[in-house]
Amino acid sequence: QPHQPLRVLSADGQLIGEFGAERRRFVPLKDIPKPMQDALLAVEDSDFWTHAGIDFGGIARAFLRNLTHSGPLHGASTITQQLARDTYLSKEQRWTRKAVEALLAIKIEHALTKEQILEIYMNQIHLGNRAYGFAAAAERYFGKTLDKLDTGEMALLIGLPKDPNRLNPVR
Repeated sequence: QPHQPLRVLSADGQLIGEFGAERRRFVPLKDIPKPMQDALLAVEDSDFWTHAGIDFGGIARAFLRNLTHSGPLHGASTITQQLARDTYLSKEQRWTRKAVEALLAIKIEHALTKEQILEIYMNQIHLGNRAYGFAAAAERYFGKTLDKLDTGEMALLIGLPKDPNRLNPVR
């Protein structure tokens, strides 16, 4: 269960304030705009609907790239692996952590449907500025609900998982 902020409402239901380290708004997958879902999958995990939690081709490409190029390490984490890491593991870049992440991803894929995995990911992912999930990020950065975002706003949010602290629009 994700941490939810304490929300204080007026007698007529208007939000007065929120208290807590994390801002979240759970939105069922059916209420997340389809173009946003499709864009996220295109950027983060184009084979999401067909793999079993691990993208072996992506791992091989990242491994070769990391052997032949200097600079930051490239990863090949699927959305399921990212969910496993963000829920259960640290972000340290070690082979042992990646192996555990892969095993957890396989277990998650067996326990949940693809729709459930995508729904959890889109509601849990850290998107900077204490926003967790795309609905909270839409409210935080644009003061809008997901269904009111334009294409450019959706695109900005879709880019945030790569580096939410550096890329967030407030910064």
